[in-house]
Amino acid sequence: MAPNTSSLRTDRPAVLFDLDGTLLDSVYQHVLAWKEALESAGIPLSIWRIHRRIGMSGGLFVRALVRETGRELTAGEADRLRKLHEEAYGRRVREVKPLPGAQRLLEVLTDLGVPWAIATSSSDVTAAASLTMLDVPRDVPVITRDKVAYAKPNPDLFLAAAEALGRAITDSFVVGDSVWDMLAAQRAQALGIGVLSGGYGREELETAGAYRSYDDPLDLLEHLDELGIRTR
Repeated sequence: MAPNTSSLRTDRPAVLFDLDGTLLDSVYQHVLAWKEALESAGIPLSIWRIHRRIGMSGGLFVRALVRETGRELTAGEADRLRKLHEEAYGRRVREVKPLPGAQRLLEVLTDLGVPWAIATSSSDVTAAASLTMLDVPRDVPVITRDKVAYAKPNPDLFLAAAEALGRAITDSFVVGDSVWDMLAAQRAQALGIGVLSGGYGREELETAGAYRSYDDPLDLLEHLDELGIRTR
């Protein structure tokens, strides 16, 4: 659905949010879901290795993790793994909560007329389950893995989100919690803003291209002026 542009300020940058680990405290539910899916396929892998790949597209995620085990997968097996992850995450989604300040941040941006969208590597099904934890207006674009040719670390998700808002990607901030978000932001030619709430460190995010990094959405909300977004 196209956004309602009548109340949006054209003099303010757009903000494109990742979802898991950025607005929702859901990274570890995804990690455990992938752990369950991989073990059911006879692929043992340490949790820390899985965490380091969260935020990539499902296809790249599976290939990267399996590469570490030396085991080859057919396309059918990879699809099966992604489906198992989707089901396992669905059983854990009730544990997911918004990160501190996430809902208020979105509300403040809306009140200020700042255009914003969500761009996630999750599928439509997984994103829909996660988004029940947030109050997202119907006219806010939500771009999922199913809507683009390639997900993170490719720039497609963020490019599509900016296009859905009718804004130039070069006039947009990308807010994410992983190095994959920051890499995608750089490739899209947007400014990356990191949050530490997904488990990556400040130095990692800034080395990957983050212009600034904050603890969580609440910390970002308290420093919106550093993005040139005035709240008063």
